[in-house]
Amino acid sequence: MSELTRAKVYFAGICSIIVTAGVARFSYSSLLPIMQSETGLSDVMGGWLATSNYLGYLSGVVLAASLSNLDHKFLLYRLYLALAVITTAAMALTSDLVLWSILRYLAGICATAGFILSSGLILKWLVAHGHRGELGIHFTGVGVSIVSVALLVEAMTWLPATWQEQWLTLAIMAFVFSIPAWLWMPSPEQSSNGPQQSLQADNPPSRNFVLVMLAAYFCAGYGFVVSATFIVDLVEGLPNMAGRGQWVFVLLGLAATPAVLIWDLVARKMGYLRALLLAYLLKIVGIMLPVFSQDFYLVSLSAILFGATFIACVSLVLTMAGHLFPSNPSKLMGKMTIAYSVAQILAPALTGVIVGAVGNYNASLYISGAFMLVGTALIIVLIAMEKQRQARLEVA
Repeated sequence: MSELTRAKVYFAGICSIIVTAGVARFSYSSLLPIMQSETGLSDVMGGWLATSNYLGYLSGVVLAASLSNLDHKFLLYRLYLALAVITTAAMALTSDLVLWSILRYLAGICATAGFILSSGLILKWLVAHGHRGELGIHFTGVGVSIVSVALLVEAMTWLPATWQEQWLTLAIMAFVFSIPAWLWMPSPEQSSNGPQQSLQADNPPSRNFVLVMLAAYFCAGYGFVVSATFIVDLVEGLPNMAGRGQWVFVLLGLAATPAVLIWDLVARKMGYLRALLLAYLLKIVGIMLPVFSQDFYLVSLSAILFGATFIACVSLVLTMAGHLFPSNPSKLMGKMTIAYSVAQILAPALTGVIVGAVGNYNASLYISGAFMLVGTALIIVLIAMEKQRQARLEVA
């Protein structure tokens, strides 16, 4: 195998997100209106399938957090790459709701490969080889994956292709990107051979700090789900917006792609917590705009703001968690993502029921905005706690 470089490692991470998050997870947002139109999938069942996917993600996170052996995590990462391709293709082979639920659950488990397992492997390799320990470049894969999937689905719809052909085409896409994701993701052995792997010691925060941070990240998870999962269907249901949902989803992905790099720069200037505070506030605006205006340009602005901030919340929190535990970055990452995932399970099921009852997403968006407001208050608490900790250190 050729020697790994920083570019290869980051590219492997981006590809892993395209496979396990973009295809295995986010593609459902693009395909939901198509599946509802061609298979008669109801709003309630559409919400349940999304919940199954997020429940799988939570299961995958719990498993990842319970493993301390990095070799086992690396093997699991590769297993999930293969499983992401298989479960995507299998969606086209049945129309049974139970089987769909199982497949979406398994696909959700696979998503931890791109978000958690690869993040830990990449961060450890970067630190071990003297590079800046930032995950912004890695998480550009989220925006790239959203844009790639949305454009592919739009192109296939134009052909036109059936919902089964859409899933099979996405499976082929996942297989292609899984090759560099498999070959260039650094193994624990390659990270341990780095010249600087012992330079940083763990800097664990207080228990109260972690608890507040978990609660704040839970709120971010709830704020993520409604807009991210149902945005295409939401836009398609607005007056004079038919046919524009996929393009709004593309805008969301385009905004997310460079945003993570910009947020890395913001965090260097302001610190991670203050950068998170700004991201939370802007995310609230992005979530709430469609409630107050159905103008296409304002809805597009909503997607841009949401895309530019939802991934910032993930990237900044996971990077901060990795810096607190550089010897095993996945340790706190797993706990944080469990909190995020619990919210992701509750939100889509509740959203499906609400939309089925009232016929629109406004109430669900209000609830998401309320959770984000609580999360914003908790970030302010974290900033105050960090100030107190720094003051105590100066006195000591």
